[in-house]
Amino acid sequence: MPTPRVEVLPAGPACARTPTGLVLTGGGARAAYQVGVLSAIMELLDPDWHSRFHNPFDIICGTSAGAINAAALACRADRPHLGVRRIRRLWSSLNTDMVYRADAPGLIRTGVRWLGLLSLGWMYSGLTRKRPQSLLDSAPLEALLGRVMDFSRLQANLESGALSALAITASGYTSGEHLTFYQAHTPIEPWHRYLRLAIPAAIGIDHLMASSSIPFVFPARQVQVHGKGEWCGDGSMRQLAPISPAIHLGAHRVLVIGTGFRDETHPENREDSPPYPSLAQVGGHALSSIFLDGLSIDVERLERLNNLMAHVDPQAGAGLRMVRVLSITPSQSLDLLALEHLDDLPTQARALFRVLGVSADPDRPGGGSLMSYLLFEASYTRRLIELGYADTMQRNEEVIAFFKEAQA
Repeated sequence: MPTPRVEVLPAGPACARTPTGLVLTGGGARAAYQVGVLSAIMELLDPDWHSRFHNPFDIICGTSAGAINAAALACRADRPHLGVRRIRRLWSSLNTDMVYRADAPGLIRTGVRWLGLLSLGWMYSGLTRKRPQSLLDSAPLEALLGRVMDFSRLQANLESGALSALAITASGYTSGEHLTFYQAHTPIEPWHRYLRLAIPAAIGIDHLMASSSIPFVFPARQVQVHGKGEWCGDGSMRQLAPISPAIHLGAHRVLVIGTGFRDETHPENREDSPPYPSLAQVGGHALSSIFLDGLSIDVERLERLNNLMAHVDPQAGAGLRMVRVLSITPSQSLDLLALEHLDDLPTQARALFRVLGVSADPDRPGGGSLMSYLLFEASYTRRLIELGYADTMQRNEEVIAFFKEAQA
């Protein structure tokens, strides 16, 4: 049976359709999964690469590594096929040295010293100038973004109507607020909710680096908030409502691409007398709590609100609207998949992670969750891209129905 598809979306802002948002969550290296999903969606919507094909996402929102994918897609919103193809090429050729320093001098300056201060910090309390800021140095990522991002195209796409808005989220270490930086085609009143603040801005590399600064792992980045500097970290921290920015920016329908398996628990691995958890195991659990839990809760909350709205008098629900949500997440856990590619890491980085407790030993594997976020090697990211593509194609009828409804 041939794969069904929707009719080609006409080019230009005059396309009359329900505003559709795309939300790309965080997850470090796991964000490669999103590229496979986007590749499948483009193939389903327009397999023949029509020149009249219009970007199917009016509003694009990203967090952490998902912010990088979101910005790259937004900068190519006028040619979405080409944008996804370029993102896929980048993730498919990635290596660790392109994201963080994995050579011996770099790891000694950050990771080794960080672990030393963690265990012997009382001996070095006066050496404040030499304290490392993070486990890893993400300077290579900044250089990479400088080469591949063209933010002048973002503004051009907003002005032409190929895109309505781009939003990037970060977490303010100074204020404690969850910050959403957005750039839009038309003026949008900033919103302010409990621990959440929206800021209109000309989005650039600083916002992407701030949004993707995994706590403790990568250094914080300072960005301007209302004319004052704010040190920011990963946008997945304190992200109480991941879908909220897309709704505030006008989306009536939202496609969410997550990076977490629907059940990241492993009760079958319980033992009668398990050993004390390693730093890698604790760190992986902490990162999963940061990156994965908020999305599931927000989707459930939105579905309950939609069900309530369906049974309430429209006049009583004035100011509220139903928001159709489609969520695509991995069909399998990525932890063991990451451990399969542990040996592809540079030798020095592999040694550092083994000190933390990462092991691919089949008798006692450990640290797979941590590595699923930090293993930026093409052998692993290609597997994630393939998984994202396959998962989406398995749900092709559901995906196509979602976009057909937007055209109705």
